[in-house]
Amino acid sequence: MMPRAHFHEGLEKLELQLATMGGLAATAVRTATDAILEHDHAKALEVIEGDDPIDELYLAVDHGILSLLALQAPVASDLRLVSVLMHTNGHLERIGDQAVNIAKLFEVTRQLPTSDAIVRMIGEMGDVAVDMVRAAMEALRRRDLDLCERLPDMDDPIDRLNRHMHLEVAKLADDPRALDWGMHMNMVARALERVGDNAVDVAEQVEFLLTGEFREFTDASHPGTVLPDVD
Repeated sequence: MMPRAHFHEGLEKLELQLATMGGLAATAVRTATDAILEHDHAKALEVIEGDDPIDELYLAVDHGILSLLALQAPVASDLRLVSVLMHTNGHLERIGDQAVNIAKLFEVTRQLPTSDAIVRMIGEMGDVAVDMVRAAMEALRRRDLDLCERLPDMDDPIDRLNRHMHLEVAKLADDPRALDWGMHMNMVARALERVGDNAVDVAEQVEFLLTGEFREFTDASHPGTVLPDVD
């Protein structure tokens, strides 16, 4: 069986890999959004081609977690951290995928007429989504309960803009090509909304790590579930 010190070193390595992955995912969302704001083909390609390092880190963390579990029976506090790392790994990989989706949506519409109002909305959503990913990862790094509990409030502007996006798209109905672009931007808005949701999910994992209680921040009507410690 792996010595306990080596087990904790393995956990620290996995956290560092996740921190790197979180930075790459946030940058990918930033760059994909900028591709739309700046009508920049090169930035869209950068995001699409840059997805491999995120996927490689995802697989490395996943394999690392399985290896640690195979070599050590963790106590409850360690098992909680392992669970959080595993779930966070999946959320970050999905954020990277959403960035690629945004870049691809730009690529298939970059020859179509655009709307300044919709571009501005995409820009606002992108700014908040990137901040949320970075805040969630910082909450994990610092074990900061207050910061992770601020994520739902950060998410509100994204949800509001996403709900209003279809109204702006409807204004393009008189121009079929512009409407086509707008429908794709509606999907971009949905992708950014999902980035925000995944950041909130990471924050929920941080709270679980710190308190032993899991609750969905978006459903305050239900009390959290306390998972029992098993040593």
